[in-house]
Amino acid sequence: MKFATTAAALLLAAVSTPALAAGQLPTDVVPVSYDITVNPDAQKLTFTGTETVNVMVKKGTSTIVLNAADMTISRATIDGKGVPFKLDNDAQQLTLTLPTAAKVGGHVVTFAWTGKINESAAGFFAIDYTNSDGSKARMLATQFEAPDARRFAPMWDEPSFKAKFKLSAVAPKGQLAFSNMPATVASRADGTQLYSFQQTPTMSSYLLFLGMGDMERKTVMAGKTEIGVITRKGVKDQGDYALASAKRLLTYYNDYFGQPYPLPKLDMIAGPGSSQFFGAMENWGAIFYFEPELLFDAKRATESDKQRIFVVVAHEMAHQWFGDLVTMNWWDDLWLNEGFASWMENKTSADLNPDWFARESAVAFDREGAIATDATSATHPIIRHVQTVDQIGEAFDSITYQKGQAVITMIESTLGPDKFRDGIRRYMAKYKYGNTSTDMLWDELEAASGVKIKDSAHDFTLQGGVPMVTVTSSTCVNGQTVATLAQGRFGLDEASKVATTWRVPLRVGTVGGAPASVVATGAATNVTVPGCGPVVLNVGKGSYMRARYSADAHAALVDDYAKLALADRVGMLGDDYALARSGDQDFSTWAATYAAVPSDASPLEWSVVSGELGSIAGLYEGSPLHDQVSALTIKRLGPVLAAIGYDAKPGESPLVTNLREDLVGRLGSAGDPDVLSRARAYFAKLRTDTGAIPPAIRAPILGTFARNASPADWDALLALTKAETNPVVKNGYVRLLGQARDPALAQRALDLLKTDVLTAQQKPVILRAVASAHPDLAFDYAVANADMVNGFLEASTRAGFIVSLGAGSNDPAMPGKIAAYAEKNLPEGSRGGMKRALAVIAVRKAVADRLRAGVTAWVGKN
Repeated sequence: MKFATTAAALLLAAVSTPALAAGQLPTDVVPVSYDITVNPDAQKLTFTGTETVNVMVKKGTSTIVLNAADMTISRATIDGKGVPFKLDNDAQQLTLTLPTAAKVGGHVVTFAWTGKINESAAGFFAIDYTNSDGSKARMLATQFEAPDARRFAPMWDEPSFKAKFKLSAVAPKGQLAFSNMPATVASRADGTQLYSFQQTPTMSSYLLFLGMGDMERKTVMAGKTEIGVITRKGVKDQGDYALASAKRLLTYYNDYFGQPYPLPKLDMIAGPGSSQFFGAMENWGAIFYFEPELLFDAKRATESDKQRIFVVVAHEMAHQWFGDLVTMNWWDDLWLNEGFASWMENKTSADLNPDWFARESAVAFDREGAIATDATSATHPIIRHVQTVDQIGEAFDSITYQKGQAVITMIESTLGPDKFRDGIRRYMAKYKYGNTSTDMLWDELEAASGVKIKDSAHDFTLQGGVPMVTVTSSTCVNGQTVATLAQGRFGLDEASKVATTWRVPLRVGTVGGAPASVVATGAATNVTVPGCGPVVLNVGKGSYMRARYSADAHAALVDDYAKLALADRVGMLGDDYALARSGDQDFSTWAATYAAVPSDASPLEWSVVSGELGSIAGLYEGSPLHDQVSALTIKRLGPVLAAIGYDAKPGESPLVTNLREDLVGRLGSAGDPDVLSRARAYFAKLRTDTGAIPPAIRAPILGTFARNASPADWDALLALTKAETNPVVKNGYVRLLGQARDPALAQRALDLLKTDVLTAQQKPVILRAVASAHPDLAFDYAVANADMVNGFLEASTRAGFIVSLGAGSNDPAMPGKIAAYAEKNLPEGSRGGMKRALAVIAVRKAVADRLRAGVTAWVGKN
């Protein structure tokens, strides 16, 4: 990239009128409606299917091309006549060759096929679990995003080919089947049941859903909409919190979007498995969740688990409008789905649960998640041209989600919430049941607000990177402060520091004063704000940027730290630590801000401090400096934990409950003797009392025990895992088995991958857990057993999973090993995961070297 305006113009041309991506379907034939019938054999992991597709031929053609993969097709017809066909599994395309050209107008295409039920969560898949009585059970479900509907039935499996779907499915007697729409059920002569689901509204293929199993359903009404939760038997009451949350959210969304939810029911389905790729999926009217994202088990779940359920439900329900009702035209604009749902999960959390401080938490954590990638050579624009199936999978990343969320937050802050909402309502009304690109949204926001935002929005969506705004000078003149702002680029490596400019909308003020809105452009921007005092950049931290100050300006802010609003305090901690990591300011500047955090600080501030101390210690793992930072961590955070205690108190703030969970985990990692002793004592009780550990600290206590496990401890944990019948608890124990710091125990965890102790969905979980403490061991094992590992991975994760295992390594040889594996096994267009892993390794080394002297001096003083 050169300058922002030039780069933005070039990128806009690339994404607004993209050429047909490799593998994209021709548009001369489009589906209008599907009628699909499937008959699964859950035990044999196969199914048969037939379908009738009403299509519209827009231009006379002798071939019809659609998507299909991993199936054996036995019949294809057009207008009742059989036609030859060819399935290209590599391209995932099915081509029908017509004896005579199909004329413009409506036609009917039919297919019959046999397909596979997968053991990993892609396409049509199975989830194996154990009932409370020890009996084995198998649930079936589908996951079609990104493009796996083609593994279920021949389809035009791209977002722009919207159509109506009518689905029928054969289910065993006594089992429940469920899909996007309500069903009628008929008994068949062989004792099975035929579920015939109503036709859906016009929608994209990736939103179709089918599930079945030994399940039960619980419902509530929200106006005219029936909201249901579907679970394995015996746990439906754990869905009560999600049901209550969904009822509140549906009322909120119906009003906010200005379009009432259009389906007669909204089911939330809980699956007892896991995935490397997703935790929940927004299938229209039939949202699928893995159990921890939906069910609240009061005996074991923490407050943060409860909050996450609300957040995930809010995210997936927001998709019922942003993504389902209005859908991106192609995967280039995936952020229109995911960025907006991420933003809305935060907005609803703030509006409906104000004691969570969701806006401030987004500053503390979500923003940092986006910048972690955006400030490296692995960055990419929010809107980027996607060509391959692997690139679709890569697009589901922190830039699409968290940066997308941050940019929307910035635009709402610029326009004001009312005008922004009016623009969203215009957009929904204009494009419902259709497809869009990003500029269509900008047009509606501008029309509703009268404010031109497109140029600034292009700067943040069509180029990667993070702007850095610096206060270079400030002077008090006649009761006002005149400040000069300079703009640069924040980056953690050389590639991410290439000169780039943005039009950055932000608010600038003095401590305690009224802020002024300004757009920082070019090398220097002057701003005048009311009052005299220390200048605060990005008041409220509503803009996506790093804020930097001259030494005097920063010292003045540290003096007035306690007078800052919470968002500005946690934002200052984040900015100062990041600027030390990048080399844009000295480590001692962050240390001064850290020292200003008072003992009675907000729990959110302490959570930020905890995370930053953990990050510093992690840079020096295995060295004396790591042990020194860990000792300092115990010294600073131990009294904070002592003040709030290990036991949750009635009526305490959710922030305190979350902080307790965080501190127990952090101090356990740092080797705090009291936490280690408690972890061992609690685990000993757990063998005979499953409720021995208080829910508020269950997760960090078990994590502490697992990381410090002896061989005998690990054996006890393995025995507990094998005996456990609750699938959520069992999956948690599987993860813990991989977390031991002892390399011999990590190897024993890897050895389980070649046994039947673990299900296919649990194997990636334990491999990823081993990589967290032993990246070299996990990567080398995965490369040596690549065929086996890829066999239990979901297709959408294969390009990035193995290379990511080595990202935590400090071995100088690891970058070469990752690159060699990628070059041998991954096409050029599927190496995004490799680039991210290499960037993470390089940045970690550079940051560790950059901070070593400053950290050493700091721990010496403390």
